Amino acid sequence: EKALCISILDRTELLLQLFEMRAVSATGKLQVELAKLTYMSTKLVRGWTHLERQRGGIGLRGGPGETQIEVDRRIIREKMHVLQKKLASVSARQALNRKQRVSNRVPVVALVGYTNAGKSSLFNRLTGASTHVQDQLFATLDPLTRQAKVDQQTLLFIDTVGFMRDLPPAL
Repeated sequence: EKALCISILDRTELLLQLFEMRAVSATGKLQVELAKLTYMSTKLVRGWTHLERQRGGIGLRGGPGETQIEVDRRIIREKMHVLQKKLASVSARQALNRKQRVSNRVPVVALVGYTNAGKSSLFNRLTGASTHVQDQLFATLDPLTRQAKVDQQTLLFIDTVGFMRDLPPAL
């Protein structure tokens, strides 16, 4: 980075930036922010290498680098806790919607597959929806549900987020 004067991203950072650009729903944005904070918390140690990290004398726990790292970790933990509470609220609402669908006995068809495989295009054709379709990875980052009739039978179609090989677990 210093030699080239550019920021170098690893695979996870690149995917997080991609997800951040493509997240549309409030839920998607919350999930991406939580994943970013989780990932950032593992990289904090490298961010403070410019500060003193040697242990001090009698009664001192650590140098200023240790203090700053702990402050940053605490701030990130607090933000993560807030995001987790918001996501729990969203999950509870989604569970209620799911329970309602089950009690109505409406069949559900989920379109699943790898990213950029044409799930959203098929979804639009089946449901008459006009969801965003583009020839790019992760154009859909939020599952979308629409109702449609097939042979006089009402079905719920779900357009899902695409799969990706070797996706980092935090994502």
